[in-house]
Amino acid sequence: MDSPEVTFTLAYLVFAVCFVFTPTEFHSAGLTVQNLLSGWLGSEDAAFVSYHLRRTSATLLCHSLLPLGYYVGMCFAASEKQLYSLGQAPEAWRLFLLLAVTLPTIASILIYYWSCDQWARHPLARTLALYALPQSGWRAVASSVNTEFRRIDKFATGAPGARVIVTDTWVMKVTTYRVHVAQQQDVHLTVTESQQHELSPDSNLPVQLLTIHVASASPGVQAFDIRNDGPALQRGLGSVAPAQQTPPCAG
Repeated sequence: MDSPEVTFTLAYLVFAVCFVFTPTEFHSAGLTVQNLLSGWLGSEDAAFVSYHLRRTSATLLCHSLLPLGYYVGMCFAASEKQLYSLGQAPEAWRLFLLLAVTLPTIASILIYYWSCDQWARHPLARTLALYALPQSGWRAVASSVNTEFRRIDKFATGAPGARVIVTDTWVMKVTTYRVHVAQQQDVHLTVTESQQHELSPDSNLPVQLLTIHVASASPGVQAFDIRNDGPALQRGLGSVAPAQQTPPCAG
């Protein structure tokens, strides 16, 4: 169990999991895609939509490179396997290398496709285009989203990988690989789950966690779920049409 191969495997596995799911310690140390590529991503406050077009693409590419990083590391940690020489490497490792190269290749092709026509093919841009007026385009809608996000009265809560943002016009959920967007005036909210916890780690008071299903009346807009502290969500969604509550599941 003390061999360099096993030690490196365990260490890299922990790093990969933390890099993908980014616990608080990694955020504090700046070991996130957002921080490492901050110069290219720009500012979320200055241009929310452009920032997340780049962030989701960069995150997908960086995460797809993790298997290749493991293979390169194993070339040094297990030098006796001669992984740096394809002709002498074991067949299983050659197959792993093929997979490790294929993943970022596919991710790069997909990102290139998204970036064509000034990012008009990105899923976020396609969703915004559904709300565009006939004489305008998705960029006009993006400008509206950017303006509202800069306002100090917006509601924002949740972990970095599952943030909920509510502005005057929009309900949004920011996840690792995409941004869900729905216009407040045509969403239907349904409480699908309610969990009551005796104590909150932050306040030592009872806390209720709600899961709300956000469905848009606009065809083509994908529904999504938001989950957070019940009172906080109610404050943030106060301007949205009242939610239709289904029988909650007690936690």
